[in-house]
Amino acid sequence: MIENKIDFLVTVEVKMANPNGDPLSGNMPRVDAMGYGLLSDVSIKRKIRNRMQDMGHEIFVKSNDHIDDGFNSLEARYKNAFNSKDSDTHVEEEFNKNWIDVRSFGQVITFDKRSIGIRGPVSVSIAKSLDPVEITTMQITRSTNGMEPKSGSSKSSDTMGSKHFVNYGVYLIHGSVNSYYAEKTGFNEKDLEVIKEALRTLFINDSSSARPEGSMEVKEIYWFTHSNKLGNVSSAKVKDLLEWDELEVENTDPSYEDYNIRLDQQKLNSYKNNGLNLEVIEGM
Repeated sequence: MIENKIDFLVTVEVKMANPNGDPLSGNMPRVDAMGYGLLSDVSIKRKIRNRMQDMGHEIFVKSNDHIDDGFNSLEARYKNAFNSKDSDTHVEEEFNKNWIDVRSFGQVITFDKRSIGIRGPVSVSIAKSLDPVEITTMQITRSTNGMEPKSGSSKSSDTMGSKHFVNYGVYLIHGSVNSYYAEKTGFNEKDLEVIKEALRTLFINDSSSARPEGSMEVKEIYWFTHSNKLGNVSSAKVKDLLEWDELEVENTDPSYEDYNIRLDQQKLNSYKNNGLNLEVIEGM
């Protein structure tokens, strides 16, 4: 079982990619009102789930392009394992036992008129860029015939579209693991190592036209292990340990090194004296 609270900070470098498109805004990269880039917590957990599956672990919430069991809905996957006569206690126990994403992130089960809420120990925040991001919109054309040309014509009309991407940005993911909720779901040390490896390799096998291979990369993981279940300091104080330099306005070709990302050593040493342990992991 997990005997210590965990906090983690993950830095992600984005180069000419759309890290998380907003379908309500024409798939533009997500930004807040001040122009800072955003990565939704849902999209991050989706990538973690995919990595779990890539590593050979069974998950309940599978994306359409990762379905490998023939069940095209969560309901079908549920009904393959349970029936209406099973008790809620049995269903909850088996959900946690069978699927690593459930015992990690939790799950709401509403099939067979049930209402079971499983609260997972692993939480992930919405990621935010360190600086406001610049977004480029490129007009694209498809010249290949998508439909049969009209009579008398050898070619149908070209299809116009737009492609949006962030020129450059460094995003910060913050998450934690609650040892009390881990006790309830059965989340253990082996599962914790899966989460750590999934974060380290977050963008492996995740490329697309919006996110070409190599355009998104995990740079560093700051993995904090507290000396007890409650934590030596709050998660907010752990997050505030991260410091970085503002980019120069005239810097037209920024790099990760330009940010000089670091931790507040004075505060960190104080927290270490209280029992906080730090491991720095390089992304893949």
